[in-house]
Amino acid sequence: MALNHKAYEFRGNAYRKLAELKAWTKQRQEPALDPGLPIVDPHHHLWDSEERGGRYLIHELVEDTGSGHNIVATVFIEAGAMYRADGPPDMRPVGEVEFVNGVAAMSASGLYGKTRHCAGIIGHADLMLGDRAQPVLEALIAAGNGRFRGIRHGVTWDTGKADKFGRRQVPPRQLLDPVFRKGFARLYPLGLSFEAWQFHPQLPELVDLLRAFPDTNVILNHVGGPLGLAPHANREEVFAVWRGHIRELAQFPNLSVKLGGLGMLYLDWDFHLREAPPSSEELAAVWRRYIETCIEAFGVNRCMMESNFPVDKQSCGYSVLWNALKRITQGCSAVEKAALYRDTAARVYRLAV
Repeated sequence: MALNHKAYEFRGNAYRKLAELKAWTKQRQEPALDPGLPIVDPHHHLWDSEERGGRYLIHELVEDTGSGHNIVATVFIEAGAMYRADGPPDMRPVGEVEFVNGVAAMSASGLYGKTRHCAGIIGHADLMLGDRAQPVLEALIAAGNGRFRGIRHGVTWDTGKADKFGRRQVPPRQLLDPVFRKGFARLYPLGLSFEAWQFHPQLPELVDLLRAFPDTNVILNHVGGPLGLAPHANREEVFAVWRGHIRELAQFPNLSVKLGGLGMLYLDWDFHLREAPPSSEELAAVWRRYIETCIEAFGVNRCMMESNFPVDKQSCGYSVLWNALKRITQGCSAVEKAALYRDTAARVYRLAV
């Protein structure tokens, strides 16, 4: 199935249909490497949205996590799904946590296999509420029924095509906004973490935020969001800039990093345009230096492997993705692999696995 690159104008919601992706990814079947290695997948989404490609709920998630690797637990990351249809607008994101907690309860029944799906939940609260974020955060905690761990307030902004990828239109330099920081200051007293989701040119703003809040648990999403779209099309220049930011960020002990999200379209690989999906060897070849740079800078005890499904399904299948990551880390010791694939995520998200 040949694809036309012009069909991908890199709009944030221009996802290929998930049913089509399911058929496409099934063309590449690989046996799971090191199938007994316990994995906590600390980053996936759930939604039921035609605008975002269709349905990805518990049955679709279970099919992916059951595709050969030893996924012992997962963490749900906010996706703007199942918001309340009415009530105060500030409180509508609580509906997403209510929904995901129900999915977690379904999984905890054991009827959907051994994996504890959505054992940790990350929701959304608008930190531009400032001090008024407090009751929203308290409502999210209550809705999570012991599973709620923190929030993600994405601040992805760029001068080029990548700006279209954010679900929310945000102004530049939002992490530096005093009102945003008033909202951010409410997290630590409640024992909540923050998912840092921005593009690589914005990473110096995260440095500034971390200096101001040295105690808050912060998790850098998707290796810091390196871009491949114009005006960031020179991959070597981008890598050098991104690597410098990663090394600077590593000085903050309250920051950990998720190693993944490298299958998204804003990196401008060509995998999504192929008639058949890439092999894990091909993925490992282009992802390796990003993963290894992060491990070198942060150490295995502050790094965790992620799937970012179903978003990364645009580039490969779930089992092939984990094979690619395992190829990159095949030289690590058993202790290092345990940290990268289970222990760091379990500690950061306070999971009993």
